[in-house]
Amino acid sequence: MPDRVSGRFDDAVDDIRRMAVKLAGVEQGRLLFGIAGGPGTGKSRLAEAIAEAVWPALPAQVIPMDGFHMRHKKLQQLGIAGDKGAPHTFEADKFVTFIGELGSATRPVPGPAYSREFEDVLPDAYVVSRRDRLLIVEGNYLLLDASPWDLLKDMFDLTIFLEIDREIARTRLMARHAEHGLFSNAHIERHVEEVDMANFDLVQGSADRADLILEITETQDAQAVR
Repeated sequence: MPDRVSGRFDDAVDDIRRMAVKLAGVEQGRLLFGIAGGPGTGKSRLAEAIAEAVWPALPAQVIPMDGFHMRHKKLQQLGIAGDKGAPHTFEADKFVTFIGELGSATRPVPGPAYSREFEDVLPDAYVVSRRDRLLIVEGNYLLLDASPWDLLKDMFDLTIFLEIDREIARTRLMARHAEHGLFSNAHIERHVEEVDMANFDLVQGSADRADLILEITETQDAQAVR
């Protein structure tokens, strides 16, 4: 069973920073941390804060799973654009292969991200350099016990499941989808209820596969959390 920790955001970041530095002192090569959790739990914010906290002792790069969304045009062609964000709307095999190759890569590797400004993938949005010692992978489905996602668990040196109250996640997701004015209120409400919260419940079932379940106890601004 995973360890369970509750606490403030800054304290959690500091605890994980210490874990990373300690592991780097005894392990050779690159470290991979996985941060999983449902949509709206704050995975991106946590990953970015950890990367900043370990610098410069431990050069780090955040790897967002969302960069492996299927392109919107492909989703439309497949007739599943309305499911966007569900496991079957990702290039899962490509993502798993990408993470596996990063562990031993000795050359700079570009990676994709996802833009919420136009709701599609940005290729080559960042570069994992040869000196990046810690890679912090964040995404909903890192701990799913279903192929091909189930191959990821053994690739990580540490896995963290970020847990928050379901209703807080719902509020954050409503604000997120409305932020850039791309969707009607009716579209947002439908997507949050039928897709995002269904994904939240699915991902919650993978929490026990983590090394650490982390609950952030402080209240945070919904739009500051991704």
